[in-house]
Amino acid sequence: MLIRYSVENFMSFKDRETLTLIPGKGTLKSSHKNSAIKGIKTLKSSIVYGANASGKSNLIKAIDFGRRLVLKGVRSDDSIKYKAHRLDVAVKESNSRIEYEIQHKGKNYAYGFVFNSNEIVEEWLYEFGKKSESMIFERNIKNKDHFNLDPLLKRNKNSEEQQFLAFTAKGTPENQLFLTEIKTRRVKENVSDINDLLNVLDWFQNALKVIFPNDKYKAGIKSELKSDSKIQQIFEELLNYFGTGIDGICLNEIKISNLDIPNEILEDISSELEKSEDTETNRIMLVSPKGLTYFFSRKEGKLIVEKFMTKHNVKGQERQELFDTSDESDGTNRIIDFIPLILDLLKGDNVFIIDEMERSLHPNLIYEIFDLFLSKSEGINSQLIVASHESTLLTQKLLRKDEIWFVVKNDGASHLHSLEDYNIRFDKQIRKDYLLGRYKGVPSIGNRGNLTVLPS
Repeated sequence: MLIRYSVENFMSFKDRETLTLIPGKGTLKSSHKNSAIKGIKTLKSSIVYGANASGKSNLIKAIDFGRRLVLKGVRSDDSIKYKAHRLDVAVKESNSRIEYEIQHKGKNYAYGFVFNSNEIVEEWLYEFGKKSESMIFERNIKNKDHFNLDPLLKRNKNSEEQQFLAFTAKGTPENQLFLTEIKTRRVKENVSDINDLLNVLDWFQNALKVIFPNDKYKAGIKSELKSDSKIQQIFEELLNYFGTGIDGICLNEIKISNLDIPNEILEDISSELEKSEDTETNRIMLVSPKGLTYFFSRKEGKLIVEKFMTKHNVKGQERQELFDTSDESDGTNRIIDFIPLILDLLKGDNVFIIDEMERSLHPNLIYEIFDLFLSKSEGINSQLIVASHESTLLTQKLLRKDEIWFVVKNDGASHLHSLEDYNIRFDKQIRKDYLLGRYKGVPSIGNRGNLTVLPS
């Protein structure tokens, strides 16, 4: 789970701003809290509102930047590519800072780093509880040896293991995170106890999912439709529940000659499948420019192509009509994309951060997705964090005050604040006040009388 996230000097964020998912003092909707880990509870959801260009997407980009830097790193001869805040000369050349406070595998961690385009200036990892904290490692270029690995060295008393850790730290490039180096050099195979480092890496790799408007999450699950009847049942029940008008789904085998895919790509796919040992079950997924989902496999030396399609009942006809997903509405395709996400949310141990989740969806549908998750996730630790314009979610019937956040831009810099900061009754209708600008985070529209370029 995400406990807190803070960012400083990154894109539109100049000063240090913090999004927190620690519950406030409110006692309503206690089911919206995840189970406590070492005395610390987190909220199951959070929605961030703001005007266009206020910094909502930049907040998500910052979270994703840190994730990618940890998991992929940079080449030793390359710079750290990002955009610092550029609208204040006082901070334009200053270092940037990112920190995640997270819960994973029964522990709470604070992991963060200070950086610029050339180097990692500081990096740290702590484990903490409600009243205590303990360092796991620290890194600071101002220190003589740069690294303090004492807690890790004490856990690994074998001299060879200690030397390997020290060697890894010393060999970490100036522009690379130590955590990334641990992953890249496969340190876990040579050092017996780096469990805390691996836990944090696992959170970035497997728990944190950042989804932007054009991303498709886990579309490959569709390939299991033929072999797993449960997956098909789940898709069909949810598509019916959300009122899409779809009566079924399938993988339909098609002729290669009917594909709108260049021959070079088909040859690459066929070559890749030939290398696979298990050619009968191994599949390669491809999403075409039209948004059609294809699955390629080989059987008895022949390339097989299956297309994900929807089924519709036809009045006066027993046989169902097959539709390409491009024939379905954008909203229906958005629902299809979100079904794997809903399933993983309810499996637990997942943190989904989504930009513009409401895109192409009717307000009632986005409301229902939130309500469905919050009503079905009691006893399950998962989080759904969304940046949105959809004001129908702004109701205390659905959310707690501490689950609602606003981004406001002043003098070119983005600032975060919570609805919890306002003294509002639990039965107060907040949507109208938000649109009127009481909580800020709405567009600041100028005086129409000052427009000189349009007809009077």
